[in-house]
Amino acid sequence: MELEAKLERIKDYLKDKRVLIAFSGGADSSLLAYIAFEMSKEALAVTVDNGVMPSDCIGNAVKIAKTIGIKHVIVKEDFLKDESFRSNPPNRCYICKNKMYSKLVEIADADDFEVMDGTNITDLLDDRPGIVVNYGKNIKSPFVKAGLTSEDVRNLLEMLKIDYSKSTTCMATRISKNSEITPKKINRLKYAESLLKGLSGSEVVRVRDQDGIALIEVTNIEKLLNSGVLNHLDSELKAVGFKRVTLDIGGYSGSKKDIVVYKPCKDEKHKIMFETELPYTINIEETCKELKNLGNVKCSVEMGIAMLEIKGRNVTIFKTGKIVARRLIDEEDAEKLLIEVLLYIRRNI
Repeated sequence: MELEAKLERIKDYLKDKRVLIAFSGGADSSLLAYIAFEMSKEALAVTVDNGVMPSDCIGNAVKIAKTIGIKHVIVKEDFLKDESFRSNPPNRCYICKNKMYSKLVEIADADDFEVMDGTNITDLLDDRPGIVVNYGKNIKSPFVKAGLTSEDVRNLLEMLKIDYSKSTTCMATRISKNSEITPKKINRLKYAESLLKGLSGSEVVRVRDQDGIALIEVTNIEKLLNSGVLNHLDSELKAVGFKRVTLDIGGYSGSKKDIVVYKPCKDEKHKIMFETELPYTINIEETCKELKNLGNVKCSVEMGIAMLEIKGRNVTIFKTGKIVARRLIDEEDAEKLLIEVLLYIRRNI
């Protein structure tokens, strides 16, 4: 089974290492902590309490680490004291992750640990500028090396019966970029999400602050579709400072994302191709250096193109984020190739 083969690759990678894990208690870090505790020479889970996490995040992380059995440390630091983070620029996730992982590297260096996180292949298909921190600080991502997707992570968690927290994303991501992150905004978002969890029965709730307008996303939207409940929500959220309260009728969705778009070539029957469009720009110069580990590479930084020949296949990578591959067998072959190539792509912040 492919999933079991990926699990074995992760176990082999972690075997006999001294590992420090960036631990939130979410799906990815909980799975990594579980495997590291089982396979590594020594494993330490570290949670950074940055002052902008969901209300129950730290408490849940403590419980989950205790259930796994892994040694767990919490580092407290108020990121809202940092003006560069508080101003909430478009690259705020890079700033946040850089501060967080600097702490982890500091702890790791003092006791000869390797810092690792739960970044997976699906994360590389999203716009996550924080991934650049992994390159600069040499943070290892075993799930990427093993080709693990978000769906794979969920399946392994279920298979291994590992508990994890469903909501660990930073509250700052709920606030519109370039709108200052303040304690008042964070606190009212925490209150709003706690209220909605109780009213909707949803494990995962998002309330987004769009310049003072609350946008609600929940998995169980049906329980909110009652005039009494909606009036109660409206009055409560306006009481804590929201100007208007809105509901996303599509709800919150963690649906599966296609890794590739499959396109059989019209003119050449046996030359199948795929393409995908990454939601970020690519550093072609750095990517070309990395791709030399895979095969023959031709690059034009000026034109913003890298061309890779690998195992009889051709992959063209554009600085805009588009990736096209040709001479493939089928869609499964395309997905495997993209997963292999993604490991070596270096994005811009």
